[in-house]
Amino acid sequence: MYKKEGINNTAQTRKALFAFILLIVCSETFYFLLARLGLLTPLWELPSVACLHSCKPEQSVHPLPEGNQILNHNKSLKEILGGKASGNASILIEKSKYRLTLFSDLQPIKSYPVVFGNNPTGDKLREGDLKTPEGVFYIFDLYSHPSWSKFIWLNYPTPQAWREHFQAKLSGKISWTLPIGGQVGIHGVPEGQDSWIDKRSNWTWGCISLKNDAINEIYSFVSRETLVEIVP
Repeated sequence: MYKKEGINNTAQTRKALFAFILLIVCSETFYFLLARLGLLTPLWELPSVACLHSCKPEQSVHPLPEGNQILNHNKSLKEILGGKASGNASILIEKSKYRLTLFSDLQPIKSYPVVFGNNPTGDKLREGDLKTPEGVFYIFDLYSHPSWSKFIWLNYPTPQAWREHFQAKLSGKISWTLPIGGQVGIHGVPEGQDSWIDKRSNWTWGCISLKNDAINEIYSFVSRETLVEIVP
């Protein structure tokens, strides 16, 4: 009798353990799918995102150049640097001035006119809002693009972007069914469409766009992990 009860208890324990493991696997799979859809932050970023309301605000990195001028627009980077190493490269993008400035050791060395997403005012909160995100980013990857010359891929969404995304959902500003989006970067224009930059035509879905000669020059100046700051 006792032996039979022991066998039954062992079988029940195994069933409970199997059910628990199955629940964990299903939960992780479901979470992974929601993360792939841009509805939840990846698991490895949860610690940096979870603070939500108590996180320290991002600190600006670059000194803002005065005026609206395009610095050294008639000079190549080779001329400006005089064959010297570029130092610690970084990029500042000012949305209100339609300007991208390259920095070396936090000193501005050259600027370029740029345009943005079709809905340029305000920070990006979700996929499809046609806004260009604001904040501090790093270059995730760089590659040639068949339509826009080059693509400099930024690490959006960052933990800060995820926090703002969830805060917008908690406040009812955007629907809980909307993903955060991604694939934001800096790129050129279709061949022969440099005039879009001259006319300040905000034509992208949220990326930063500039003339093809400009993106080709910048492409040779930066690398993975180069810091990119985007301000209003």
